[in-house]
Amino acid sequence: MLPRGGVLQGLIAGISGAIGYGLGVVAAFVWRAFADREARPAARRSWQVLAVAAVVLFGVAFGLGQYWQHEIRGLMGVTDYNALTTVACPFVAVLVFWLLLLAGRGLRRLYRWAARLLGRWVGEKAAKAVGWILVAALAWSAFSGVLLAGIVNAANEAFSLRDTKTPEGVHQPVSPLRSGGPGSLVPWDTLGYQGRAFTGSGPTAAQIGAFTHRAAQEPVRAYAGLETADDTERRAERAVADLQRAGGFERANLLVMTTTGSGWVDPAAVDSFEYLADGDTASVALQYSYLPSWLSYLVDQSKAREAGRELFDAVYGVWSKLPQDHRPRLFVAGESLGSFGGEAAFSGEYDLRNRTAGTLFAGPPNFNTLFREFSDHREPGSPEIEPVYREGRTVRFTDDPATAIPPADRPWDGTRVLYLMHPSDPIVWWSPNLAFSEPDWISETPGSDVLGSMVWIPFVTFWQVTADLPFSTGVPDGHGHTYKAAYVDGWDAVMRPAGFTPQDLERLKEIVSPPE
Repeated sequence: MLPRGGVLQGLIAGISGAIGYGLGVVAAFVWRAFADREARPAARRSWQVLAVAAVVLFGVAFGLGQYWQHEIRGLMGVTDYNALTTVACPFVAVLVFWLLLLAGRGLRRLYRWAARLLGRWVGEKAAKAVGWILVAALAWSAFSGVLLAGIVNAANEAFSLRDTKTPEGVHQPVSPLRSGGPGSLVPWDTLGYQGRAFTGSGPTAAQIGAFTHRAAQEPVRAYAGLETADDTERRAERAVADLQRAGGFERANLLVMTTTGSGWVDPAAVDSFEYLADGDTASVALQYSYLPSWLSYLVDQSKAREAGRELFDAVYGVWSKLPQDHRPRLFVAGESLGSFGGEAAFSGEYDLRNRTAGTLFAGPPNFNTLFREFSDHREPGSPEIEPVYREGRTVRFTDDPATAIPPADRPWDGTRVLYLMHPSDPIVWWSPNLAFSEPDWISETPGSDVLGSMVWIPFVTFWQVTADLPFSTGVPDGHGHTYKAAYVDGWDAVMRPAGFTPQDLERLKEIVSPPE
């Protein structure tokens, strides 16, 4: 789905080759078991046929792969191309394949040793069966219990050290309207790396006024980091208490932002919200993990759900007790795993409609509960990449909010819930179901930045989309898992602010997502 460099493609091809080889070995083993015969040495002619087929198929596959990569780069406007790494691709693939093959044969030797040892006390067939079970259990335990846990723990330690630092160019706020600033209930050194980036940056009243040519206010930003309190509920309470202290509930617009794993908030998401509301805003967020988004995506889903629910409930608990004519408009937003956590506070369409003034979710993971409900129950004939749910009365989907959001011919009154999702975003489309069944988004007309020649192949498609996940943000804005300029038009659709022309929105896009 995404452009790849030669080394990365070689790594993926090597792993793919090893998986295919392993499946072939298993299939041959099963066949021999049914045929009731031992393996026989391959004939010389078989080796010759294999050699010729391998050369021809390699040439065809490599050529098509490079052509498709060229086409993908063209769709996304990617101009980087390194011929040297492209040449290195097959060599990297062979090296990775060989290393994995050696690991697999090591496990086979371990199995044979275990079977011989067990054969002293039980029958041959039982010894082999138990030997396979023992080796498989050992390998899985080593991966899931030792290797995977070790990777997660090492990553947690590494990112916890980073969390003590402050981003370059960010300084402690001098405004009492920010967490970590004068009078704040949340100390600056407890905000974490991303929390300090959130409260120590953002547009000022002067910058907003220079854009709108109207009087503007200084936005309120509240945040709680992992070091702010021991558990999620208390962090949410501290963040909301600081929001209340700074006058956040007295603003016209209040945004509850569920972060990604490390506590990151896309600056474009909040900056756009603040510019379009003349700074008459308050935003609140909290951190629930040290891990980056893609790793939290795999291991911290429950923390994201808890954070989204606790933060919104804490805000709603204060907001709902205010007089109706003195409440700010309450908005919810989240990107990636943040959208997963943001959804957790709501039971469905009516709950979103009744308890918010608007919602904007970007790049929702495929396992999002509400996202799946809305998409799976879409109107017949509407595509999965842009589904229509219940005539679009509340919930709508788009990859480009600057255009008419379908169904454009039907009313979109009251609360608006908008999902931004690019056809090329692997976070949105990745699912374990890809391994065994073809999804609608492949069988239907492809999106604007997805190759029309893409087809579904059992397991292969699942593995290829999986391989894209860690690199989903390494593409230009407007593709993959990169949503920046889209927030301007997205918030314009959800908030419906007055006084902004299409030209104003284009200028704002250049501010929140400067061209590189």
